[in-house]
Amino acid sequence: MNAGDIQLLFNYNYWANARILRAASKLTREEWTQPARLSHGSIRGAMVHTMAAEYLWRMRFQEGVSLTAMPQEGEFPTFESLQKKWAAEEKAMRAYLASLSDADLNSKISYTNTKGVPFENVLWHLMAHVVNHGTQFRGEAAVGLTRLSHSPGDLDLIAYIREKGL
Repeated sequence: MNAGDIQLLFNYNYWANARILRAASKLTREEWTQPARLSHGSIRGAMVHTMAAEYLWRMRFQEGVSLTAMPQEGEFPTFESLQKKWAAEEKAMRAYLASLSDADLNSKISYTNTKGVPFENVLWHLMAHVVNHGTQFRGEAAVGLTRLSHSPGDLDLIAYIREKGL
């Protein structure tokens, strides 16, 4: 894996996030938090989980900090509060990505999970996991949004590649 490939994956990740956020911005406050038969309870829950995982992993990658808990849904009472945090997180991750070399991506990092269990993995493997994890939970949010007549549209990587002419 090289730096250009990882940047492409994260560019896709943020493109897909933007599509979900754009669709979610049309929800009422009630729709944002209502139970939606999703693994994290609501559209807000799915989206907070996605952002929180990106944050948690960046803290491990960039800061060498292993958090003991992820940010929780209640920390984001409004759509705007999540959107603001996510924009800041995207900016921080993009800056970090711009600093990485191919050698960095192929190095191993050590961290502990939220339960304190230690792990060591190749950085690019973990970064690909972040994008893949986001795909799963954006998909859940997309189901909830579609049920409320606010589909985000196609979220596939190939749709991003074609749209951007890559």
